[in-house]
This record gives sequence, C-alpha cells and structure tokens, in this order.
Amino acid sequence: MTYLPHIQNDFWAYLLFSAIILGAIQLFYVFNFYARFAYKKSKAADKQGQFPPVSVIIAARNESDNLYEHLPTILSQDYPNYEVIVVNNQSIDDSNWILTAFAQQFPQLKVVEISRSPHLKPGKKLPITLGIKAASHDFFVLTDADCQPQSNQWLKNMMSSLSADRQFTIGYSPFTKAKGFLNKLVRFDNAWMGANAYAYALAGRPFKASGRNIAYSKQLFQKVNGFKSHYAISPGDDDLLLQDAIQFTKVSIMDEPSSFVRSAAPTSWNNWFRQKAKYHISSARYPVIKKVLLGIYPLSLILMWISFVALCVNLNYLPLSASIFIGIIAIKWWLQGRCLNRLGEKKLMFFFPIWDLFYSILMPIVYYISERQKYYRW
Repeated sequence: MTYLPHIQNDFWAYLLFSAIILGAIQLFYVFNFYARFAYKKSKAADKQGQFPPVSVIIAARNESDNLYEHLPTILSQDYPNYEVIVVNNQSIDDSNWILTAFAQQFPQLKVVEISRSPHLKPGKKLPITLGIKAASHDFFVLTDADCQPQSNQWLKNMMSSLSADRQFTIGYSPFTKAKGFLNKLVRFDNAWMGANAYAYALAGRPFKASGRNIAYSKQLFQKVNGFKSHYAISPGDDDLLLQDAIQFTKVSIMDEPSSFVRSAAPTSWNNWFRQKAKYHISSARYPVIKKVLLGIYPLSLILMWISFVALCVNLNYLPLSASIFIGIIAIKWWLQGRCLNRLGEKKLMFFFPIWDLFYSILMPIVYYISERQKYYRW
C-alpha cells in the first residue's frame, strides 16, 4: 500500500475526484465566509463617543415573570438618553400591574397597551409597529421580554455600530446553559445560526437577524414601508425586514460580548420545533441565491463524509483520501470552531466536526416535522 494510489478510470477514481470537489466546496465556505468572522477584531463602544437618543422596543405577551426579572437591567443601561417602550399585547397575566409599578420607578419607561381582540393577527409585527409609532427617537433597538443584557453597555455597543451608511445592526443572543443533550443541541443551533448570520453579513450577503437583539433607524424602517411586504405571515419581523433593508443600506454586526442579551433555551422538543418552524416560514421567502448558498453547505458536507468514508474501504486510496479528509476537517475545526468560541460556546467547539455533521442531517428532519405539525404561533 503506497501513499499515492494507482489511479485508474474506474468507480474509485471518480469517487476520489468527487470527494475532493466536495471538500473544496467546504473550504470555499470556510475561507469565504467563516474565516471573516473567526478573525474579525471585536470593538467595544467608545464610552466617550456621541450616542444619539434611542428607543428600546419590546413586544410582550403574558410575560409578567420575564418582565419582572429582566426589565430592570434594560432600564438601568449606561446610556445618556433613551426610552424603553413595552408593548403589552393582549396579556391576561399580571404584566399590566408590573409595568405600572416599573413606570413609577423609571420615568424612561413607556407602556403601550393592546386590548384583546380575536381579529388581530398573531406575531410581533403589529406590536412592534405600534411601539415604533409611539417612539420619541429616531433609532430603535429591539429585544424580547425574556432577554437580559449581559452588561449595562449593551445599548452603547449596539448603537455604536449604526452609521449613516449602515443603518441596520445584527446582534447576538446566547441561550442559557443547562444539563442535557437537548440544551447542547439548541445551543449549538443558536450559536451556529449566529455565526452564520455574522459570517454572511461580513461577506456582503446578510440573510439572518434575531429579533432578540437588533437595531435600526426610523428612516430605514420607513423606506422599507415597515413590514408591509411580508405582513401576511406572522414571523419575519427580523430576518425578512433585513432582506428588505439591504436594498437601502449596508449591514453591520456587533459581536462584543457586552452587547449580547441572554435568554432561556427551549426546554422541550416541542418548544424548539416551534422556534424552528418560525424560521422555516421566514426562510422560505429568502432570495433564491441565498437559499442555494445555505443549502449547498450541508448537502456537500454530508456527501463529502459519505465519499471519504466509502474510500476507506479501498486500501489503494486509503492513505491519500484519509490525509485529504483529515486536512479538510482540521481546517474546518480550526476556523469554524473559532467562530463558536467567539460566541461563548467553547465546549461545543471541542466536538465541532460531530456537531456539524449531525446538525446538517438533523435540520431537514426538524423542518419537515415542524412544517407537518404547524407548530408556529405566538
């Protein structure tokens, strides 16, 4: 058995060439997208800089416990001039009482009440629109009631990324760590989506933003006519708004850890399926080129593994194919694992190749189940 095989015009030769091409596709993604984020320099907000007035907008429905726990951190940000607008959307719990109590303590809190009605569409688009109409300022930072900023510099960091030519900022929201396989899976899913959102945005092809942590200008919201182009569907108040926004502005990212807002991870498979169903509905409206880009990566990864594992059966091709495969995996592990590490998921980084393959196989199954069960609602 020699290192360089005797290549003939047969099935194994074609399989080797196919495996190399699939590996090259994987390396294209690694260097063209993920390497940009892996070695991007983080930049915290300049505390001496000029920060324009900003309105924080939170759409909440039956979130009394989360409002009680997380709202004080949002209302105690180190920021010169800001207001917090909570849109209490048809809540039947104690949200109104809690918001009334907070409003007496924090003058920057403004509450917008939406009365219960069977005729209102589900989702956050109407509450967010009403919150924007009630806003006194020209810049908005949006988050959810179950999210807690990781520092009092959250607003400064998010706002520092906005500029005249970059009026949309993508932030990150990690999930809380807990025991169990499901928690590891949903944390990998969340971190991997975050890494993808950052990597593609840095490559000039932004596609994903999370409503748990985004910022944009009033001028931009008006240019895209708010949520008009996708108001017929419930989700999309973040990533579909981003798709409309990139016609008018460039997109910035904020990856400084002090800009993160943490939220509780789904604790059951049903809850996670509902979350994925929301993204599945939105992603169906992505431009074709972005669907193709996002689809090629998992498909080529699965086929690459199959091809190289199959080549191990033939001892003639084993040394060369194994060397190429290990080299590709090592490069992916180095750069893509670094992306996970930057998002605070160091332990998941240690087993990245396994998570990467497992996730690529699992996601089509998850989307199929979530679509069949019609999981999404708000």
